[in-house]
Amino acid sequence: MIYLIPYAILLLLLTILASFVGIRLQFSSKRKNVIGFFHPYCNDGGGGERVLWWAVKVIQEISPDYRIAIFTGKDSNTDENKILDKVKNHFNINIDGSKLDFVWLEKRWLVEDYTYPRFTLLGQSIGSMLLAWEAINKLNPRVFIDSMGYSFTYPIFKYFGGSQVACYVHYPTISTDMLNLVYERRPTYNNQSGIAGSQLKSRAKLLYYEIFAKIYGFMGSRADAIMVNSTWTKNHIVALWKLPQKTHIVFPPCNTTEFQQIKLENRQKFIISIGQFRPEKDHNLQLDSFKVLLKKYPHWKGKVKLVLIGSSRNKDDQARVDHLIKRCNEEDLKEHVIFQVNAKFGELKEWLAKAMIGVHTMWNEHFGIGVVEFMAAGVIAVAHNSGGPKEDIVVQFDGNKTGFLAVTAEEFAEAFNEILNMNEEQRIEIQKNARKSANRFSEEVFAQRCKKCISDVL
Repeated sequence: MIYLIPYAILLLLLTILASFVGIRLQFSSKRKNVIGFFHPYCNDGGGGERVLWWAVKVIQEISPDYRIAIFTGKDSNTDENKILDKVKNHFNINIDGSKLDFVWLEKRWLVEDYTYPRFTLLGQSIGSMLLAWEAINKLNPRVFIDSMGYSFTYPIFKYFGGSQVACYVHYPTISTDMLNLVYERRPTYNNQSGIAGSQLKSRAKLLYYEIFAKIYGFMGSRADAIMVNSTWTKNHIVALWKLPQKTHIVFPPCNTTEFQQIKLENRQKFIISIGQFRPEKDHNLQLDSFKVLLKKYPHWKGKVKLVLIGSSRNKDDQARVDHLIKRCNEEDLKEHVIFQVNAKFGELKEWLAKAMIGVHTMWNEHFGIGVVEFMAAGVIAVAHNSGGPKEDIVVQFDGNKTGFLAVTAEEFAEAFNEILNMNEEQRIEIQKNARKSANRFSEEVFAQRCKKCISDVL
């Protein structure tokens, strides 16, 4: 890794120089009929990947003359057919593979968080520039679309490749909320207690964040068209990139149409969670909330079960699953918690058809596709009172309640208990309101808005 540092610094300096001078160097020949998506983890199976594959589907419909290239890393057991099969089975999306190319990136480790135990944000960002350099030397597309939030790649394709640059931003790499966490010295998954407990270390990290935010804003402002997934994300991106006229909210495509065919009645006492087993999803808070419910209202013990549904991408995710299972074994929850790891679409639909409550505990979730899926399927959502769920999703619709918001384990447990105690008529009223509200996030609405934004750069 050390031998790459001089190249990374040189590339960063050349990029900034080209940006200020306003020239396009175009070191590699450009493919005029190619749209390239930069998505190093296209096979992960999360919400970001659903957006990617729906965007690919949209472009194949509106621009059949274009070929689409996916810049992505390759695992030892992955090939094109397996990826497209997973897209079909996991997301229920059919992709025409005849006009789709995969550009395999060999240096994906450059954007892995484990590569940078310190200064992770800066390391991954500069690493993404080097990965983009590998990508552009393998294929230089006419239009470059970043669908993972690697803003440091924009100047590479814009100034060295002469490409039009568009992006879909799920969440800002850095935000004022992150700055506030460090300033207030609050320990979280991305602000270790050793730093939060030290005034000197907190001041140093705050300075690092402030400098990084300036560079991040500069890089992001090289984009020609910007799509963001929520009001929360838009507010942060506009504040950092300062391109309000180019920034448009395009809600992620949620499978509301199919889920709305599910019957609302006769729900069983299952509390389900949908989300990748990543630290920010805070599955521990879900276990804490469920424990509070059973302790405060012991009559629910044996009658209610918590079901954790999510994908495990790698050994780190699996380690988190193992930790959660260990917690359940040690805290007398083994008989009350069910794990559904890497469930297929059909299995997910079955759980959505019978569950009564859906829980989502991520703080400042940028959007929350799982919450929308709850609402469309008739599962009453209890989501964290922040980010996308607070500002866009679990809001009153035509003056009516669509779900519940909470912050602490106690608040989540109270919401669970309130829903469990409702009669079916009361639950169905909330279910109907939520289902109507969920239409705002349908795949059809995504396709319409995505077509308009992408057409601007074609």
